[in-house]
Amino acid sequence: MPSLRLQQLRPRLLEPVSLTLAAGALGFVSGPSGAGKSLLLRAIADLDPNDGEVFLGDQARSSVAAPDWRRRVGLLPAESGWWAETVAPHFARRSAGAERTHGPVDEDARHRQRPRQQDQELDALLRRFGFEADVLDWTVLRLSTGERQRLALARLLWLHPQALLLDEATANLDPANRSAVEAVVEDYRRRRGAAVLWASHDPEQRARLGDVAWVIREHRLVPEEGP
Repeated sequence: MPSLRLQQLRPRLLEPVSLTLAAGALGFVSGPSGAGKSLLLRAIADLDPNDGEVFLGDQARSSVAAPDWRRRVGLLPAESGWWAETVAPHFARRSAGAERTHGPVDEDARHRQRPRQQDQELDALLRRFGFEADVLDWTVLRLSTGERQRLALARLLWLHPQALLLDEATANLDPANRSAVEAVVEDYRRRRGAAVLWASHDPEQRARLGDVAWVIREHRLVPEEGP
């Protein structure tokens, strides 16, 4: 897997950011609420207007179509999006040229798209997040905030991104589920060599898992000093 490199990236509210996160490394970003952590992650994913450049290995973001870039650099937002009535359609892998439309959803067609031929892999992933396979048949409305958060991360990993951007991935979870999510992320980045940039308010989590850490102070991203 490639490294993740920011070159004078300028999101809203922040001064230009330059950093390199090696393949397989886990970096944390902290700072007070409203400092710009989410805006930084969204800028890397090219979801908000920004200046500068981002590289995945030697490939510049500007040389890649936006939908393809967002498949390679997967963002888990603080509030996940759900566009279908049930869970299953959200786990249907799409081809590189296929994008979700915003028109009426054919639930039966989407239900048939769910990857039953890959049940073993998907079921194993869901179990790691504390779910049985029948969660695919649940309606989204019955999911708690924590369940949505865990399933959103499972959905992201199911697409096998080359780098992960995690926005408060464990903020709404109890200790047991927080530990489970941390273990899955650790396994993914070590097994697949994915660079992970994680925005978190939890100093113990940063100390426990992080290889490197930055903090946003006065609109600037700077290295976080040790204790």
